[in-house]
Amino acid sequence: MSINPLPPAKPATGVGRLPVARLFVFTGAVTTVAFLSGAAVIMKMIADARAMSPRPEVAEQIGLLNVALWVLFLVLLAAGVGLGFIVHLTVLKPIAQLTEQVRTVAGGDFDHRLGVERPAELAELSSHVDSMRRRIVSAWRTASDQADELRRSNGELEQFAYVASHDLQEPLRKVASFSQMLEQRYGDQLDERARQYIHYAVDGAKRMQLLINDLLDFSRVGRVTSGREAVATRPSLDSALENLSAAIEDAEATVTADELPTVLGNSAQLTQLFQNLIENAIKFRSESPPRVHIGAIRSGDLWEFSCSDNGIGVEPQYADRIFLIFQRLHPRDVYPGTGIGLALCRKIVEFHGGQLWLDASGADQGTTFRWTLPAAGD
Repeated sequence: MSINPLPPAKPATGVGRLPVARLFVFTGAVTTVAFLSGAAVIMKMIADARAMSPRPEVAEQIGLLNVALWVLFLVLLAAGVGLGFIVHLTVLKPIAQLTEQVRTVAGGDFDHRLGVERPAELAELSSHVDSMRRRIVSAWRTASDQADELRRSNGELEQFAYVASHDLQEPLRKVASFSQMLEQRYGDQLDERARQYIHYAVDGAKRMQLLINDLLDFSRVGRVTSGREAVATRPSLDSALENLSAAIEDAEATVTADELPTVLGNSAQLTQLFQNLIENAIKFRSESPPRVHIGAIRSGDLWEFSCSDNGIGVEPQYADRIFLIFQRLHPRDVYPGTGIGLALCRKIVEFHGGQLWLDASGADQGTTFRWTLPAAGD
């Protein structure tokens, strides 16, 4: 199995930039130079002592000292060579092997086994790393299989939602049309209760059509729309206000906005986002004429937007429930709707890589929704 390679390793700093082998070579060279210098100084001192014509017993001791120094030199030389061989065999070579194995894994071959036989510390370390590699690969394969199954399931669900919504439209239109034709043609023969039943049938068919259209819009987010690009949010807001012009005029609402930025997004979906939030602000208004304000502030790599109104507000305990699909806080006869609007808004924002939440700090002064969208750059 080969997957995308890992990012490059963080470069070492300071003395750590030097490889271990070079540190050993440098230390050995300094030690050798110091030993040879000391040996040369001692040999010169012995030669100077012999040149002074010492007594025979002193000369004999000097000779023994010279032999002892040579033996010590040879022993230290053999010890140095042996130590270097041991360090190379038990430290440098296993580290190089482990490094090469790790590079292979980091390059994308996550099935490559890690393992060195010596020394015991590196063998244990490589065993732990290889065990972690196997667990990560196993979890990745499981997650990959689950992701494929989830994509397939989501595709089937989206296709089902589209087909079901499309196929259900025609029967509902027939129910509504023929119910209205029945009332028009035989209205003089029907009593008040019969007219009421026909009204219920027509109203139910229309509400079902609205619900199906909202479900279709919900299933389309991120599926049939184009990708994200740098878009100005002000034109999206203007399009939403134009679509809501009749509702704004009827409610005598006032909609203001800060200077809006350019973000990475989809223009049509941003229009739908603004339209749903402003429509909610107008729908759930108080006795005063609705006042809605759209704000935007920069927060790092994101823009944080807000939609504030002077409506009836939302109690903090319902801050999560209102974003669930089909969840309503008010009866349908008081505030019409399908209960999908805020769930659709959250899905649009999450498709853009942001978050949408209720700002509970202003619950006593209307409702404020905040959401983040990625900035398009300067």
